[in-house]
Amino acid sequence: MILPRPLRGIITPMATPLASPDTLDRPAVERLLERLIAGGVNGVFILGTTGEAPGLSYRLRSEFVDQVCSVVAGRVPVLVSITDTSMVETLSFAGHACKAGASGLVLAPPYYFELSQPEILRYLERLTPQLPLPVYLYNIPSLTKTPFAPDTVRAAADFTNVYGIKDSSGDMTYFAELIRKLADRPDFAILCGPEELLAQAMAMGAHGGISGGSNLWPELFVALYRAASNHDTERVGRLQTMVVEIGSHVYNLTPEGSSYLRGMKCALSVLGYFRNVMAEPYEPYGPDETEKIRATFSKLGLLDGKTRVV
Repeated sequence: MILPRPLRGIITPMATPLASPDTLDRPAVERLLERLIAGGVNGVFILGTTGEAPGLSYRLRSEFVDQVCSVVAGRVPVLVSITDTSMVETLSFAGHACKAGASGLVLAPPYYFELSQPEILRYLERLTPQLPLPVYLYNIPSLTKTPFAPDTVRAAADFTNVYGIKDSSGDMTYFAELIRKLADRPDFAILCGPEELLAQAMAMGAHGGISGGSNLWPELFVALYRAASNHDTERVGRLQTMVVEIGSHVYNLTPEGSSYLRGMKCALSVLGYFRNVMAEPYEPYGPDETEKIRATFSKLGLLDGKTRVV
């Protein structure tokens, strides 16, 4: 599928359904994908943070790419994370994603080693000409140590196949600077990661969001994006409040220092999309936390997986 420029809308950073920590739950992959597409999302992004990619074997990652591309069959864009500490592995996986039928690639800075901004820009200069598909930068300095500074992003935007950026920093001063630096490049997609900031980001000029919560309730996030695009501020306010309120019930059980993914995957299991299985090193929520999420969803009338978008 040829990617629109800029890429707009809600792109779901898809959770990875697992039957065991190193086995795909193939029926659940198809079930979740069909739910997301029916919910109106504008694309899926696999093997990112919400997809637990660093905890998955290369074999499983490849199998997941193959199945997702096969099930989607060109109905929406499929973006695949190729982030790795090894440039050789990054290029190899990019080639696999291209052969499988992916639409684009997503690249965070190589984690573990810190890099200066001149170093990360030169890395992109060496890497991106070798990539077989358009690439979106992924700014998530809390996990990579190295950010993509606004000047670096502006320079990279002039590379032939760098199409946009997902910013998951949560720093809206940084986000505003991205918008300012890229004002002369309306074709360059600027996408917001943190779902609680989606409305604010859209008001600032974002092209959409890569929102983890859209795994759970895609219609809610699509409705929020459309309301923001139509400048319906009253509806935006109500829908953003719903996003934050529902998300608080999913993520706030996670102990300090652990990952929101535990709540996300537990919630998806409560809604019946797949089993509550996580890749190592994470442990899934136990019966007590699961019952708390189930009781909350029941109280809110959400156990059928559908929000009452108003």
